[in-house]
Amino acid sequence: MTVKDLSRVEGLKAHHIADENQPVKDIYCGDLLSDVMANAQENSALLTIQGHKNTVAVASLLGLSVIVLCNNRIPAADMIEAAESEDISIFSSSANHYRTALAITPFL
Repeated sequence: MTVKDLSRVEGLKAHHIADENQPVKDIYCGDLLSDVMANAQENSALLTIQGHKNTVAVASLLGLSVIVLCNNRIPAADMIEAAESEDISIFSSSANHYRTALAITPFL
């Protein structure tokens, strides 16, 4: 799947799309950024509630394609600015991690 495919998933709202052709090969759910750093794989979508610029730094370090904020979290302005700088897409979902992952999984 690609970031463009994610933009078609019902319930996801795009806040910043860096490269709609960037591949998304997996999903990683995590809110503890040290755990994300240890376990997420390159070109994954990170599902989290951490809506701040440090999440973008971790995503950039790992080569993650996209961050999806769950549970009605909205990205802070500095998070969007960092995502623009690091070419990482950001979406949000009103659903929890599990429901959001279920919505995305058929596109993988």
